[in-house]
Amino acid sequence: MSERLAGKVALITGGASGLGANAAELMVREGARVMLADINEEAGRALASGLGSSAAFVRLDVTSESQWQGAIAATVEGFGALHVLLNSAGIGLTKTVEDIELEEWRRVHAIDLDGVFLGCKHGVREIKKHTATLGGSIINISSISGIIAGANMAAYNSAKAGVRLLSKSVALHCAKSGYNIRCNSVHPTFIDTPILDRHRVRMGQDVMERKFSKQIPIGRLGRPSEVGWGIVYLASDESSFMTGAEMVIDGGISAM
Repeated sequence: MSERLAGKVALITGGASGLGANAAELMVREGARVMLADINEEAGRALASGLGSSAAFVRLDVTSESQWQGAIAATVEGFGALHVLLNSAGIGLTKTVEDIELEEWRRVHAIDLDGVFLGCKHGVREIKKHTATLGGSIINISSISGIIAGANMAAYNSAKAGVRLLSKSVALHCAKSGYNIRCNSVHPTFIDTPILDRHRVRMGQDVMERKFSKQIPIGRLGRPSEVGWGIVYLASDESSFMTGAEMVIDGGISAM
């Protein structure tokens, strides 16, 4: 442990599993105190308990503005401040523009984009109160699919591309306002997390891995920690001159 995040308090959505859970573990290892937020209360509470006194859990449906306000208030009440917000909650959908039902389109955008908007809106309002000595950081998990489109990913492409430009707008707003808050987006490719479970169930683990690995120049799925350490960097003051930027962790896909 190098204490890269010593003194910082983070709120992580989607914190019960996948990239959010891995980021929570790494942040605690690096000295942060972390509030895990998720709709999966059982898994979230279990992870928080395993991380000890530096972690706690709050239930959060990211599509609810009142629950966002409650989660941020619980973080400040529990840990005394808020310096880092990681918007990691999200869902996937593999359908073409012709096949998507309107309700499916709205659900993907409600969770993957509206949830990030609400986090940024209320996160900025709170983080700016606590950055006199420690810099603030908002980290939004987008996707390589927010940069490169797929024929069968219309809703996901749209929502994740929205996260990319929203992050830039938030970054410019904070800089123009003189807040000591940075905002960046992270763009992973296929990472071996529960977001791939629907493909795992349909194809089986081995077939799923081979299918997706063929699309990645490095030749394999990504590991959560390969994204998680990038998130730690963005949360830390090591990245104090980085805002409005994309961190692309895609195994070389965007180089093709």
